[in-house]
Amino acid sequence: MQIKDQVVVITGASTGIGRQTALSLSKKGAKVVVGARREAKLQSLVAEIKTNGGEAIYAVTDVTNFTQVQNLIDLDVSTYGRVDVLFNNAGVMPVGKLNDLSVAQLEQLVDVNVKGVLYGTKAALPVMHQQGSGHIITMGSNASHVVVPEFAMYASTKFAVRAIMDGVRQEEIGQNIRVTLIAPGTVNTNLYESIGDPVKQQQSKEFVAVHGMQPEIIANAVVYALEQPENIGVNEILIRDVEQAD
Repeated sequence: MQIKDQVVVITGASTGIGRQTALSLSKKGAKVVVGARREAKLQSLVAEIKTNGGEAIYAVTDVTNFTQVQNLIDLDVSTYGRVDVLFNNAGVMPVGKLNDLSVAQLEQLVDVNVKGVLYGTKAALPVMHQQGSGHIITMGSNASHVVVPEFAMYASTKFAVRAIMDGVRQEEIGQNIRVTLIAPGTVNTNLYESIGDPVKQQQSKEFVAVHGMQPEIIANAVVYALEQPENIGVNEILIRDVEQAD
């Protein structure tokens, strides 16, 4: 399919993968509707897209609040009349042993990484059903497949997301709604700022700065999934550095 003129909603769009995907898709002619918590960054992103001749709007969106997620979809529909693509991209990654993570961190993991995906999908599906088409893309992780010490709680949310997306894929067969899970390894974004332990956060930043893929690589994977013929479903893209062993 051509990306030009498709209407794409992206959560977690203020930085990193979400921001780069919005820029990449707008350059291909998509109309992008971006949501995140930080309004100043959303305003900057929309201004950059418009400066480059693209079309974009935004709404401040906390994906842990279903009303705000619904408002993002409603803004899209009231402006453009349809939701061709939803990219559930928002996520957090506080890591550590279960014994060391706080209850607040555990709740944040579930609220953002799991409920955020459920809320976005729940809000977008009725519109896609009504229009007779749609594509739901969700940010998974290499941790959707591999569990390592101190990442078990984060991985559990990504395993859940993988299950949700495959379930939705099967439920929507016959509805002309495609589902794609993007599962990257280490990516050079500010996701690692959500690691609460300052020592681990700094170690992660240093590792990512050297070994992390750039967000453009993941944005390219999104583009690939969207450009396939309507009868082809790219169900999952697992993408990681060739040196990443697990």
